[in-house]
Amino acid sequence: MNSTAPAIAFNQLKKSYGPVSVLRGMTGQINSGEVVAIIGSSGCGKSTLLRCFNRLETINGGQLTVNGIDLSQPKLARQTLRELRQQVGMVFQQFNLFPHLSVLENLTLSPQKVLGQSKGQSRENARLYLDKVGLIEKAESYPEELSGGQKQRVAIARSLCMNPKILLFDEPTSALDPELVGEVLQVMQQLATEGMTMVVVTHEMQFAREVATRVLFLNQGQIEEQGPAKEVMMNPQSDRLKAFLSRINGAGLVAKH
Repeated sequence: MNSTAPAIAFNQLKKSYGPVSVLRGMTGQINSGEVVAIIGSSGCGKSTLLRCFNRLETINGGQLTVNGIDLSQPKLARQTLRELRQQVGMVFQQFNLFPHLSVLENLTLSPQKVLGQSKGQSRENARLYLDKVGLIEKAESYPEELSGGQKQRVAIARSLCMNPKILLFDEPTSALDPELVGEVLQVMQQLATEGMTMVVVTHEMQFAREVATRVLFLNQGQIEEQGPAKEVMMNPQSDRLKAFLSRINGAGLVAKH
C-alpha cells in the first residue's frame, strides 16, 4: 500500500436493502493515523457505512478501497477477504466473546488459526495486549466473571492481537452502564495517541470532540457536515447538526449518554 494513500477511500458509495436506500452516494476518506468519529441520528447510515469498510456489507454502487484493497466488486476472492479481515479489526456493541473459553483463549484463537502463530507466540502477544488494556490479571478468567466494561476491553485486546492496520468501533460503549464507559474510552484514547487508525461510530460526544481528529456527521445516507472534530462540534454550520447536538446534549442530562 502506498504510504501516502488514504487508509480508506470511498466515492459515490451506495448501499440499499431492497427499495430502501441507506447510503446515497457518500464520498470521503480516512487517512492513516486519523481517529474519525461518525455521528448522527439512528438510521442515518452510520453502522452500515462502517460495516462496508470490512465487507460485512457489500456495496451496491460507487468505489471503496480499504488499505489498498478494492472492495467495489460484488464478489471477492476468499484470500482477498482473508487479507482484509487481518488488516481491519472491528469492535462491536456486543462483545462476542466465546463464553466457554478463558480470556486468554479468546485472544489466542484467531492469531493461531488465521495468522498461524505458535501457541507460545500468541499467548505472549495476548498478555501484552491484556496488559495494555489493564486486564492482565483476568487472563485466566471467563467472560461471565467480567463486567461489561472489562468484556469490551477484552474485545479491543482481541482485535489488537491480529495486528490490524485499522480498527473499526461500532458504538463500543452503548451496551455499557454509565460508570463503565470511561474505562473503555480511556483505552481508545491511548490507542489514538499511539497513532492507530480508528473509525468510531459513537454517541459519546465528548470522545468525538476530545479524541477524534475529524468528525463526519451523517444525515439520511449523506455526509451532511465534516471537519476537524473540535471545530465541527463547537461551531456546527448545518442546522441539522445544530439540532442533533442540541438533542444529544439535552438527553445527556437524563440519559446515560
